[in-house]
Amino acid sequence: MYDTRANLSITVREKVVPLIQARVADGIDLLTQVKYAHWNVKGPHFLTLHQLFDRLAEIVAELVDLLAERLVALGGRVCGTARMVASQSTLAEFQLDAIDGLEMVAAVANQLAAFGKTVRVNIVDATKLGDSNTADLFTEVSREIDKQLWLVEAHLQAGC
Repeated sequence: MYDTRANLSITVREKVVPLIQARVADGIDLLTQVKYAHWNVKGPHFLTLHQLFDRLAEIVAELVDLLAERLVALGGRVCGTARMVASQSTLAEFQLDAIDGLEMVAAVANQLAAFGKTVRVNIVDATKLGDSNTADLFTEVSREIDKQLWLVEAHLQAGC
């Protein structure tokens, strides 16, 4: 841990930084999985999904950046190389046999939901540790992931 004047004890920071790092690793993994979907989707809705996945990747990258910056602000060091992320991510491997548009949408939705679930757990964790700012950041990430999951899942749902 680096020294910082951030108004959190070293004890709290040493417990919060690994929570954030875990979500950074998952977020980078999610980003690469969404880009995989963006590059490889096929089918009659190709263009729409190609664009959807590209925009989703941009949003996930922004969220990862927010998390990584919080981690550094607390005195941590971001472990964000491809090799580091591969060894740390808790996300399942992307469904590589998904190519058709709706299969790809379902695969992306599954990964978004898994990421969102762990972020929700971290909201509670950070709150219990007394770091309301990190809990708030996790809440912001969770809210945005829920929104993006809604936009992705809409392609799988029929009318009333």
